[in-house]
Amino acid sequence: TFNKINQSVSLTNPPLLIKLPFYQPTNMASLYSHANICVHDGKSPETRYLKPGEISSGTTIMAVPFSGGVVLGADSRTSSGTYIVNRVADKIVQLHDRIWCCRSGSAADTQALTDIVKHYLGQISVETGRLPTVKSAAHLFRKLCYSNKDQLMAGILVGGWDPVEGGTVYNVTLGGTCMKCLCPAIGGSGSTYIYGLVDSEYREGMTAEDCENFTKKAISHAMARDGSSGGIIRTVTVSEGGSIKAFVAGNKLPFGP
Repeated sequence: TFNKINQSVSLTNPPLLIKLPFYQPTNMASLYSHANICVHDGKSPETRYLKPGEISSGTTIMAVPFSGGVVLGADSRTSSGTYIVNRVADKIVQLHDRIWCCRSGSAADTQALTDIVKHYLGQISVETGRLPTVKSAAHLFRKLCYSNKDQLMAGILVGGWDPVEGGTVYNVTLGGTCMKCLCPAIGGSGSTYIYGLVDSEYREGMTAEDCENFTKKAISHAMARDGSSGGIIRTVTVSEGGSIKAFVAGNKLPFGP
């Protein structure tokens, strides 16, 4: 590929500029390789290191408990690699009267999981004659995610109100771990950008309105930084009195370009 050209140097009367042997490339590709110049491969940082057949997905979800209930929030962008499949997807799903969940990961996997858990919670409610607990819903997700952890890509935030524990949030991670969260729980690709913001802004004893504003602010910051998060912000406030759904339009976000 390279032609080596030797040039002699007199050591008795050395010139001011000593020319050492060098390589002369025969084509441009050799030049780029020899000069160690990085040539762009046409892929984004989100898709460059994926396995064959693997598709990049991203989102931002959040759940904040307060004294009388829970506030859940999510963006609305569903992506497949660098292609936005849906700009206004609803990632907050109602599982029972006062139990909701936020979905992250594979849209197909999480939709199937929420349908199964919703079916089981309905059966539990009919058989026992009581409202199902948030803990029961979270552990149903845990069982399904852990038993199928090699086939699923799903991260779930389960939140709601029940007569036993009041307003609670559970985080079911990718491998099936289930954790009760006493502070805000965040998930998805956009969550990595807002850990510092969440730590600095959260205060114990926040009201429902404070939690709603806090959730909107945090998610809007994640949407501004994360390419896989965007669209609008959806929120659900769950308490003993019921559930209130709301959204923030893309041109009215608390923070963003």
